[in-house]
Amino acid sequence: MRLGFVYTRIREDEKLLLNALRNRGHDVVKVDASRMGFGLEGPHPPDTFEGVELAYNRCLESSRARYVSRFLTHYDVPVVNGPEPTWVCADKVRGSLALRKAGVPTPRTEVAFSVEAALETCDRFGYPCVLKPVTGSWGRLIARLDTRAAAEAVLEHKDVLGGYEHKVFYIQEFVEKPDRDIRVLAAEGEPIAAMTRSSGHWITNAARGGSVEAFEVTGEVRHLVEEASKAVGGGLLGVDLMETETGYTVHEVNATCEFKALNAATPDVDVPERIVDWLEARAATA
Repeated sequence: MRLGFVYTRIREDEKLLLNALRNRGHDVVKVDASRMGFGLEGPHPPDTFEGVELAYNRCLESSRARYVSRFLTHYDVPVVNGPEPTWVCADKVRGSLALRKAGVPTPRTEVAFSVEAALETCDRFGYPCVLKPVTGSWGRLIARLDTRAAAEAVLEHKDVLGGYEHKVFYIQEFVEKPDRDIRVLAAEGEPIAAMTRSSGHWITNAARGGSVEAFEVTGEVRHLVEEASKAVGGGLLGVDLMETETGYTVHEVNATCEFKALNAATPDVDVPERIVDWLEARAATA
């Protein structure tokens, strides 16, 4: 397979993938998206994707990932993940709407466009509630609002100091859960590996220091992961779930997810090798 590996930064995850691809003898064309142009008639340099059977979009920044997938599809280059899941997952509003439309349990969410309307939403939800940016990862800029005074302060700062996206106030109910959440890496809805991310802090992301441990996927989780994958358009996805008193809820789906912590937490599963299995299958049908 001749694979176009599109990236903006080579992290540990990308190194693991590149090693797995090369160990199987695949011809990998590394493409640094930050060093090339994407024109309407084609990329520059024009032979960048010549002979490529499949492009794998590993751009770190969600803005670049979104446009790279869109341009590659415009050039008739098969790409994973495709434009639809990449765009839906990059925008928390679109992601939440897709999950709700598909009937996937997800936290109660409202979006407001003024500080006054956002405060009314917080008051309705009750405190604590959670304010998130509509784009972003690693738990950055997420705020737990414990009181109305805290909500007033944070919302005013975002309104005055933030860019236009920060004036889209994405507010969720605070979900009472154990001190952990669950990350499932899935290919077209089929789980590859899963882990819990635990922390004494209410944000449990591994990137924020959460400890990880292998998680055995139950039938209920498998079903929710499959439905969440369909809802956002399929592909290779990281599906995040929380445990509640009434069952699991899916709070986010990620289209470009890191997996080094997952690979370390699941020694019985070689995650990059399983991803390459999926890439080979996709290339065969592209």
